[in-house]
Amino acid sequence: MLTVQIVIYDGFDLLDALAPYEVFCAAEMYAENALSVELVTAEGPRSVASGTKGLKIEASGRLSPEQAGIILVPGASGDVRGDGPDSPPAILSRAVNTELTGMIRQALGQKDTIVATVCGGSLLLAMAGLLEGRPAVTHHMGMNVLGATGATPIPARLVDSGNLVTGGGVTSGLDVALYLVERKLGPRIAHAIEQLFEYERRGTVWREEGIAPDYHAAVIDEETSIATNKAGMSHIKDIKSSGDSCFDGDWDTTIATPVGKLEVRLSISIRNGTIQGKATQGEETVQFITPLLQGNKLTWSLRITKPLRLNLKFEVAADGDQMTGFARAGILPASKLTGKRVS
Repeated sequence: MLTVQIVIYDGFDLLDALAPYEVFCAAEMYAENALSVELVTAEGPRSVASGTKGLKIEASGRLSPEQAGIILVPGASGDVRGDGPDSPPAILSRAVNTELTGMIRQALGQKDTIVATVCGGSLLLAMAGLLEGRPAVTHHMGMNVLGATGATPIPARLVDSGNLVTGGGVTSGLDVALYLVERKLGPRIAHAIEQLFEYERRGTVWREEGIAPDYHAAVIDEETSIATNKAGMSHIKDIKSSGDSCFDGDWDTTIATPVGKLEVRLSISIRNGTIQGKATQGEETVQFITPLLQGNKLTWSLRITKPLRLNLKFEVAADGDQMTGFARAGILPASKLTGKRVS
């Protein structure tokens, strides 16, 4: 029997989870119990508040990552207008910091398990570092963020990467579930469900197979396209002579993100037309990527892993021993940076 586990968590999107749930329930009916579907959580049976006005859904079981079959992870629903605690990025980041991501990591290592995501579900996995280097899709508003995590964004309705199947926006949950039904149970069952629901799947499922198209029109995010400068060094361009050393020294900075404040020590040195920088958070130190000084502003990119795995782009200015600026990942709201020179 094919086992399908649909994982829900606090703030999940109802349609992301329940549209596939209905598809799999119909498959269970048409395939004479060759399939079973269950709503689960990382913690076990409980009532789970969705992100849609807090409507609660009962999960009947605990996620079993060692169980062969299909595990589907929905996205989050919340206030898309801001970056407060009810915004989708904040909801996803809270889910990242639960047992769920460790369980999904284990599931991705299982030979006979397919992990599927709908909409922001792929961002949840990507923020935990589970999709680095893998092709995936999410809601169009999150594609830059997906790329900033190290995943490879593919602008398709569905992306099949073997044991990982990802869907785009909210309604793609129907397509994801129907595609998985066809993949596991065959096209006749999938076709019967389409007729029952009066719905036809959209678009071509992207797979890394066949002849690759010969074009170079893809717009790649700046943070992922430029070659990483492993030494964390860059030559200064458009620099004012009086600004050579205004950033020199160690800076204790605070970055106010939607998921809490990050305390980061920045060490910056500008010598002989070359910028060198590094950032230390806890026991982790990483080099600046392509630092650039333009006028009185210093910019660079930085790959962080805590609390989420993201490529951040920084822009700061210094006034005496005070530093101000922001850090941004894709289209996520910019996070304010403040700091003080300590040496």
